[in-house]
Amino acid sequence: MSFRLKEIRLSKGITQLKLAMDLNMNQNSISRYENGEREADYKTLIAFADYFHVSVDYLLGRTDNPKMNEGRGT
Repeated sequence: MSFRLKEIRLSKGITQLKLAMDLNMNQNSISRYENGEREADYKTLIAFADYFHVSVDYLLGRTDNPKMNEGRGT
């Protein structure tokens, strides 16, 4: 599985520490997600996607289109 967290974080100029602090996480956890030592659960994937304004599918490498589908049904 391709996980684009590091790629998108670096492209935005955000450090692991800033990302961890902004999402109330541990920097070590961010490092493990980026290095494939740990897999993110749904809640964490959604937090990353929301933070970077991209889709979960983009983060997971399932699409090259980073746009989120914000059409939430009512």
